[in-house]
Amino acid sequence: QIYWLVDRDRSFHRKSPSAQANPMVSFSTAATAIVATTIALSSSSSTTFCHAFVPSSNARSVPHGGTSSSSSSSSRSQLRAIDEKMMERLDGIRRSYNALTERLADPDVIGNSNLLRQIMSDRSKSEEVVLAFEEYCHFAEELEGATELFQDAGDDPDMKEMAREEIKEIEPKMDELEARITILLLPKDPNDDRNVMLEIRAGTGGAEASIFAGDLLDVYRKFIQTEGWKATIMDESKGDDGGYKNVVLEVKGDSVYSKMKWEAGVHRVQRVPATETQGRVHTSTATVAIMPECDEVDVKIDPKEIELSTMRSGGAGGQNVNKVETAVDLLHKPTGIRIKCTQERSQLKNKELAMKMLMSKLYDIENEKREMEERERRGEQVGTGGRSEKIRTYNWKDSRCTDHRLGQNFPLNQFLNADIGPIIDAMIAKDQEQKLRQISEEAVAN
Repeated sequence: QIYWLVDRDRSFHRKSPSAQANPMVSFSTAATAIVATTIALSSSSSTTFCHAFVPSSNARSVPHGGTSSSSSSSSRSQLRAIDEKMMERLDGIRRSYNALTERLADPDVIGNSNLLRQIMSDRSKSEEVVLAFEEYCHFAEELEGATELFQDAGDDPDMKEMAREEIKEIEPKMDELEARITILLLPKDPNDDRNVMLEIRAGTGGAEASIFAGDLLDVYRKFIQTEGWKATIMDESKGDDGGYKNVVLEVKGDSVYSKMKWEAGVHRVQRVPATETQGRVHTSTATVAIMPECDEVDVKIDPKEIELSTMRSGGAGGQNVNKVETAVDLLHKPTGIRIKCTQERSQLKNKELAMKMLMSKLYDIENEKREMEERERRGEQVGTGGRSEKIRTYNWKDSRCTDHRLGQNFPLNQFLNADIGPIIDAMIAKDQEQKLRQISEEAVAN
């Protein structure tokens, strides 16, 4: 069964080069071959986090010349039964999607903005899968009609050739849809839809590290604007010679975490600093933390574990910030996390802001622990996303940006112009490939 799928996958890449070039559907033959074994495991479970998708083998047994062996027929018969179960699962997703669509017209839903927003969100999560599945069903019907035409053609060579050409035209489209559906139904990070706190902190390198942190901030601001997201500075500490010692942004938009999480880690720069008088190349670093936004439901904080003090903000803002203690200094005793907040002109707002940042940091710590444990269990090498992991090096002399997780170089100007979409897409594709490989290993082991 597995070997048959490997052969299918090779023919898929031969017939659909455009699909192979797309990182969202480009995965290794070994990883793709895994899909069949996953179905048997997932089909019996009522809750399935990863669905695999296999083409209808009775549709694919259309004569292209040659005959199949009895063992091949037995294997395809087994695949037919499994495929029907997967079709039932996808049909169930479609029924749920249609039910949510109908609820959007319910007056009770329309009158409740929170409920309406939730239903629209739930519906959007399955929309792409449903549209791909419906397109697949359309082609499956066309393929069935072409197959019947071929079988009913008898000795008419022209009719057979016409049916064969139609089949050859439909099959690559179905191959591409199958690959796309497989990717869409892979396990999804539960935090992907969340907004984030983006923290950039200067590392080793003194003043140059602060300047580099400022450069990273400029790049991410451009990228955020390109994506149509909104960014607000929550906290900042400027460097003595420019840039930032530390800066925190709140980023809101559509599925922010799903893209920005790949930027978490240590970024290293090799260049001649503006502060260097003898033209020597320095190596400096900045750390990027991407913290999914959370609320009190996600993180419980005991008030007894908080030490809060107030002070005068100083600087611009009029007499209020200079004479009234509006700034907040918050310490979380168990972790030692300290947050100073001076952004707002009232103590209450600064306290709320500081608590919001603390919750995001605590949630990020727990999330990182879970991810590390999961990645160790799965043996993944995509990258931990941890703050201590060196993910990229920016070399000004060679005009090169090297992503160490991908083992791939990109033009430096591409990154500086905030065109980081291709890098993120490559990381997503690699993560998907490893998930498919893990599915295969677990299926074989069982």
